[in-house]
Amino acid sequence: MSTNSLYIRDEGKGRPLVLVHGWSCPGQFFDDQTLALKMYARCIVPDLPGHGKTGSYSPLSIEAAADALYEYLLAENLSDIVLCGWSMGALVIYSMIERHGSERLSSVVAIDMTPRVLNDEAWSNGTLNGLDTTQNAHVIDGIIADWSKLPGRIARRLFADGLPIDQELIDKVAVEIAREDPGLLREMWMSLTAQDFRPLLKSFPVPLHLASGARSQLYGCGVRQWHLDNVPDFHLHLFEQSGHAPHLEQPEAFNQFLLDVIQSD
Repeated sequence: MSTNSLYIRDEGKGRPLVLVHGWSCPGQFFDDQTLALKMYARCIVPDLPGHGKTGSYSPLSIEAAADALYEYLLAENLSDIVLCGWSMGALVIYSMIERHGSERLSSVVAIDMTPRVLNDEAWSNGTLNGLDTTQNAHVIDGIIADWSKLPGRIARRLFADGLPIDQELIDKVAVEIAREDPGLLREMWMSLTAQDFRPLLKSFPVPLHLASGARSQLYGCGVRQWHLDNVPDFHLHLFEQSGHAPHLEQPEAFNQFLLDVIQSD
């Protein structure tokens, strides 16, 4: 199914469950969740601007993604929605709430994400590699120039540090990432690294569940602690054998967790 701007898969019946993907990893990265949960929930899976079948058909920004997603939820007259956002997808959800409110929402699940990606002198809970504004300028410059090398590197960083490598899974993910357009991804990276949702999360209007990978190569324990200290109705779910992608690394455990959220919140 497509709208004026987003390609969206809409499968199953029941409570709306919106699965919002991460940067460079379009909607099919939630295939395991859709297959397992569509008998319990209406699974709505967009390809965000710059990704998958949506491609360049929408303005390339977090805000545009948030507006387009909200437009779909409004057009379908959905309510009591559970929103699940992986990495960049969580920022899209936060932007949607900031711009359009939370009246139609029940709860939010964020998968291994910080409210602000870039580090600075007052914020050390961005990426674990210390990415700041200066370093990010080099990252932005390299997305197109170095694209032939990046899918494999990105894929490896998604998974748990310190555990045996599932090379078959990493290779599969790298192939999917390599299908994406680096020119479009560059614009979305610029937008996502400009975001700061700390003020929103400090007064978050619905329950927030953080599905955190204990072995994440992207975000550390400080992100979990910040949420515990600052988010009003916060629930931490730690996936001990996962990195940045618990829905890929521990799919059965993640699906059960998500089903529990759907059936309880």
